[in-house]
Amino acid sequence: MRIASNTVSDNIVRQIQDLSSQQTKLQAQVASQKRITQADDDPAATGRVLNLDSERRAIDQFNRNADRALEISQATYNGLLQIKRISDRASEIGTLGAGAQSPESLNAYAAEVDQLLEQTLQLANSRLRNDYLYGGTAVDTPPFNVTRSAAGEITGVTFAGNAAQTSITLSETSSVSPGSDATANSGIQDFLNNLITLRDALRAGGGAAVTAVQANLVTTEDTFVSSLAQQGAVQMRIDVNQSQQKARIENLQGLIAGETEVDLPSTVVKLTHAQTAYQAALQSAANIMRLSLLDYIK
Repeated sequence: MRIASNTVSDNIVRQIQDLSSQQTKLQAQVASQKRITQADDDPAATGRVLNLDSERRAIDQFNRNADRALEISQATYNGLLQIKRISDRASEIGTLGAGAQSPESLNAYAAEVDQLLEQTLQLANSRLRNDYLYGGTAVDTPPFNVTRSAAGEITGVTFAGNAAQTSITLSETSSVSPGSDATANSGIQDFLNNLITLRDALRAGGGAAVTAVQANLVTTEDTFVSSLAQQGAVQMRIDVNQSQQKARIENLQGLIAGETEVDLPSTVVKLTHAQTAYQAALQSAANIMRLSLLDYIK
């Protein structure tokens, strides 16, 4: 059977093109150290990589959520800690005011309590990134509203927030509420009103009236201690979650690398073989193409 010369040359050209494509692919793998640069390099592995990368992106979002939750919890904790310190001082003043004191001393203590009241109100209406911290999910308006006398002194405090808490997702199966809860917010309101009562009792002469408010100050102080402990537990949980997610990211990166990165020594050997085969094919093609009709007649 005769084989047309153009068929032979077409086959030779096709083989050379295949060898050239293989060589180019191996060169690109050695340069990038990546086995997969396009989906058709390995469709099955590409599918696995896409799934792994999707999981990694989800974990990245969980980590951003955790950072936000930790930021809220730390801001909440710091505000409550400062209010707790004000509460400590208010209790000291209450103890002093319950004893025999001169009117001048009692008025001085009352003036200090009035300043503690203003400081607490400022902390109670503090914000983080323009969101109010102690109003539940009502983050757009001040949670604590006050009424004032003609002289500008606070005479009453009401809570304008709600009892809900914002939940932030930390993983596929867990979430956390990093803000202050309804008990803490109610405790702040009670403490503000206790300061008003303490101030007015001191101005009225101290004694039994101051002693009566002391028990209420102890109750709100216990609330702050409990809330601080709760925020500490929330922060520990977030920290543990971040460590777990970091380990997951590292594991996923290893799996993705196993699918996409080349075995460099092996790939270099394959490239050398491909280059040798390509050069040999070119040489053979050149020799075959020089054959003429007379060569066949001979």
